[in-house]
Amino acid sequence: MDSAQRRLKIIHGHIASLATGQSQLLDFHPTAGEFFIEQGYSVILPEKLKNGKWNVYRSIRSPLKLVDHFPNHPEILTLHDNFVYAVRSYGDSKYLGTRVREDGTVGEYRWVTYGEAGAARTAIGSSLVSRGIPKGSGIGLYMINRAEWIVIEHACSSYSYVSVPLYDTLGADAVTFIINHAELSAVFCTADKLNTLLSCLSDLPSVRLVVVIGGSEHLLPSLPQTSGVEIVSYSKFEAQGRIDERPFIPPMPDDIATICYTSGTTGTPKGAMLSHHNLVASCSGACLTIKLYPSDVHISYLPLAHIYERTNIIAMAHYGASLGFYQGDILKLMDDLELLRPTVFASVPRLYNRIYDRIVTTVQSSGGLREKLFNVAFNAKRQALEKDKTPSPIWDRLVFNKIKARLGGRVRLILSGASPISPEVLDFLRICFGACVLEGYGMTETACLISSCQEGDNTSGHVGAPNSSCEIKLEDVTEMEYTSQDKPYPRGEICVRGPSIFKGYYKDEVQTKEVLDPEGWLHTGDIGLWLPDGKLRIIDRKKNIFKLAQGEYIAPEKIENVYHKSKFVAQCFVYGDSLNASAVAIVVVDPVKRPQAKKHFQKEIQAMYDAIAASPK
Repeated sequence: MDSAQRRLKIIHGHIASLATGQSQLLDFHPTAGEFFIEQGYSVILPEKLKNGKWNVYRSIRSPLKLVDHFPNHPEILTLHDNFVYAVRSYGDSKYLGTRVREDGTVGEYRWVTYGEAGAARTAIGSSLVSRGIPKGSGIGLYMINRAEWIVIEHACSSYSYVSVPLYDTLGADAVTFIINHAELSAVFCTADKLNTLLSCLSDLPSVRLVVVIGGSEHLLPSLPQTSGVEIVSYSKFEAQGRIDERPFIPPMPDDIATICYTSGTTGTPKGAMLSHHNLVASCSGACLTIKLYPSDVHISYLPLAHIYERTNIIAMAHYGASLGFYQGDILKLMDDLELLRPTVFASVPRLYNRIYDRIVTTVQSSGGLREKLFNVAFNAKRQALEKDKTPSPIWDRLVFNKIKARLGGRVRLILSGASPISPEVLDFLRICFGACVLEGYGMTETACLISSCQEGDNTSGHVGAPNSSCEIKLEDVTEMEYTSQDKPYPRGEICVRGPSIFKGYYKDEVQTKEVLDPEGWLHTGDIGLWLPDGKLRIIDRKKNIFKLAQGEYIAPEKIENVYHKSKFVAQCFVYGDSLNASAVAIVVVDPVKRPQAKKHFQKEIQAMYDAIAASPK
């Protein structure tokens, strides 16, 4: 194919359907001599960098203009706009479902409609306004996933407050740091978190209001007026807002919607500032790839303090889906799945690895005819998927429907993110659950999604094409010998630009400048390569190596990945420095496999050690 044939041919009408979005800054208008090369799922744009390479990639779905609003809805520019649209369009439909009763017992799912959630949102926002909490103030959310979390988030969006999630696992020190750093005016917490909050309240000068969800109202402590802090129950707070409703204070697209703090495992937590525009752009780009419907049901158990689940919720609301919350105990998640029967299931590789291990173990222990039947069915479906053919439904009836029942039996879409998943497990999920299984790659700083696999693509070992709301380039990392000239595929540090890129780290210009360059590129620190069909593969982490005292270089993630292959390992962390001759590994054994691990783990450790010693450093 010559260069003229390689020019992307787009019919003008098709251009109009693809070129959605309002950002003129990121428009690309081809002129004489400029063209872009089509590579399957991506296109390469001719941005003239220092080396003059054609190395800026965009999704084939949005080659001319980066997406920053939902399809056919240019009026939705903020999270407030999105929820107003949802309430108007799906007011009587189920929205938020919970099993846990006020007395702590667990029963059937009870549902709040979109309209009812909208009224509760207005009440919570009105109560904040009536107490004199200024526009733009930070509002903390310190609890596990629950319906009130979502309502409070909507209230923040509709009354121009900045939501600041606090992981429910955080202790007093981390809570104190984040609340003081973000200067939160109010904190919403569940009754089980109140004692932690009270233990550090004297060190939180900005906090004026604490709203407690659950527990007995008469057991709430009363603080002296001199403390300047009001403690009130959520039910009373909401009731007061319903009596004294205030008009919305809609935000502007570039206003900060949320500050998401990192876990602080590599130092003090950093607060990533995400605007309404960032979040709407990221979700709208993702929705060009992932199709959602009002009939969809999603189970929310991944932490809402993490951007992954936050963006899931935003997208679900836009399409009128139902959100059911787990009962709060991850060990009982399967019970929740059986009752809720979700159609969309988003999780992380750690859980998928456990599902894989348990199914494989069950099949192997069954032996005989059952094991042979499973293997025949598995291989038949795999061969059909590899040839892009529809597998025979007989295999589901004979074998896989029982496996599907473990996720409720209705899951049509399985999403994986937050960390890499092995191709073996990804293919296993596709075959056993018969669902569309998609892996995504992203960061908090990109409002979640950077790239994702496409529906209908049954290949694995990559993270798909760019999200339609951003563009990607690979920048040379010469010290690690990753360059755009590498054969057979160009390699380098993944850099991202577009309307979904965050505004920087709160009160931290130094670290902001370390990751955001003057041209607006976010430097992720991840090393990637481009496959011939325009798909991105993550292969390394920039400078994620260290030298031991004897001069030997260690790549910890590669060692960790070997340990993670063990069915006994839940988590693994490898560390070392140049003052010591050996690295150390902290390995957490899967509690379910602990009895077996005592007997077999030592042999596996030796086998792993041999594999590590034989692998390239």
